[in-house]
Amino acid sequence: MLEVRWLSKVTYPEALDLQHRLMEHSTNNYLLLLEHPHVYTMGVRAKRENILVDPASVGATVVEVDRGGDVTYHGPGQLVGYFIVDVDSNSNAIPRFVNRIEETIINTLATFGVTAFRNEGYPGVWVNSIHGDLRKIAAIGVRVTRGRSMHGFALNVASDMEMFGHIIPCGISEYQVTSMAEEGVNVELEDVVARVASIAPDIFEFDKSNFYGTSSREGYYEVAVEDNSRSQVKRVAPLEVAGDRTMDRRLASAGVDASTAVTLRSRKPDWLRMNAKMGDDFNDIRSTMRSLSLVTVCEEAGCPNIFECWSEGTATFMINGEDCTRSCSFCLVKTDKPLPIDPEEAGRVAIAVDEMNLDFAVVTAVARDDLSDGGATAFANTIKAIKERRNGCQVEVLIPDCKGDIDSQRIIFDAWPEVLNHNIETVLRLQRAVRPQASYARSLTVLTRAANHGLVTKSGIIVGLGETIDEVKATMRDLRSVGVSILTVGQYLRPTKKHAAVARWYLPREFAEIRDYGYELGFSHVESSPNTRSSYHAKSASDSSRLTSVE
Repeated sequence: MLEVRWLSKVTYPEALDLQHRLMEHSTNNYLLLLEHPHVYTMGVRAKRENILVDPASVGATVVEVDRGGDVTYHGPGQLVGYFIVDVDSNSNAIPRFVNRIEETIINTLATFGVTAFRNEGYPGVWVNSIHGDLRKIAAIGVRVTRGRSMHGFALNVASDMEMFGHIIPCGISEYQVTSMAEEGVNVELEDVVARVASIAPDIFEFDKSNFYGTSSREGYYEVAVEDNSRSQVKRVAPLEVAGDRTMDRRLASAGVDASTAVTLRSRKPDWLRMNAKMGDDFNDIRSTMRSLSLVTVCEEAGCPNIFECWSEGTATFMINGEDCTRSCSFCLVKTDKPLPIDPEEAGRVAIAVDEMNLDFAVVTAVARDDLSDGGATAFANTIKAIKERRNGCQVEVLIPDCKGDIDSQRIIFDAWPEVLNHNIETVLRLQRAVRPQASYARSLTVLTRAANHGLVTKSGIIVGLGETIDEVKATMRDLRSVGVSILTVGQYLRPTKKHAAVARWYLPREFAEIRDYGYELGFSHVESSPNTRSSYHAKSASDSSRLTSVE
């Protein structure tokens, strides 16, 4: 099966780390479709003199990569496709693999009325330009190692052609490059995504494929089977929406019909109703938190399990303040300009852990995009303070993405928490609608980097926002493919009328189906139930993961 994903905009370093993880640690076949910010990439045989300007002067970065070829450009308006697939070991396999990539692009261009072809001796896809000469419209560069591939193609749809003038593209000075727009074909990049996603599985002879893509302001994608043949990917216009709330427009652009949603006044199903148990343990935890001026995500996010967890002597500490710099449509934590980091907070958390006699502590935080490190140093300080104060205590951290900065992420990784949790939250189609300042690809990359660092990784999905169960399962496959060991899946509960509506209630049997599917995929622990949240039964999940790794 070929897993096809439209990830939208992804930085080159993040995409490279994600490719490596999928190539080296997953057996699933992927085609990642995406768009990069301005970047010049240099293959293993590239010559630096083929970059003719200081890249920073034109708003670009330079990245050295482990593929063939010379200098290439990636940027907005260019569709990039990375194939992470199995390749036969015979001598003709790699040329055949490259030919299939070329054929995918040639056939895609043909559907838009562009006649393209190969140019013997020069890799890539070429056209007879309207300018009267031969020009390259798509670059190709691949790497195949131990029967697995990575990298792929870059098709110029509506690229900034001036950026190519600052390099000698692919080290070929005798030919110029062009784009679909340059050749008079003005199409949306996302329409090209749909064609490639429909054509590539046939070219590569996959008997089964699936496609999932992020939405945009212009709409979302649907997959339909026509005449009992191969599934075709199509773009669909946004649904009509009443009112002018940005959140509602984003949801409508992702295909979520608000008119069928559960109303805030609707009675919850019996399986979601919880009993409050405010015993001595609950009151002791609350007193400890108040006395040390600490915040718990249990209270701030309105967790339905607060009474159960607190009565059992467990709580999730929330550091770095009470105000978040992001505005996820499912979250009760307040969005506002945060106060400076409290340098004494890490010590107070450690005192609380010690006073509560915890052997397993969970620490999370608001997103701090206002900080250069995204709040990473405070996480590391808290982990260290807990371990120094209470010897043998294990720590799980639920971290933000630190804006994708690998150096910031490594600050947390190097503190060696026993579990590194980063929630992907929802399926690919709903990412822009539900968590507009984050991204699916970035979350996968955070988890990829943590797994590469040797950490036990964990992630969570909330359901009931308008996704399908097939999309949930695809997200689970993606998480498992990048090495995630522990998974949590729970029902979304609407905090207030200002938040996204509940699209539907999942049934207990559906949560059981999701749990069973997770174990089939190889997760060491799956917590899937209506009231599951990220930290629910965190210690038992960590214990299961360690036992699995030992076995």
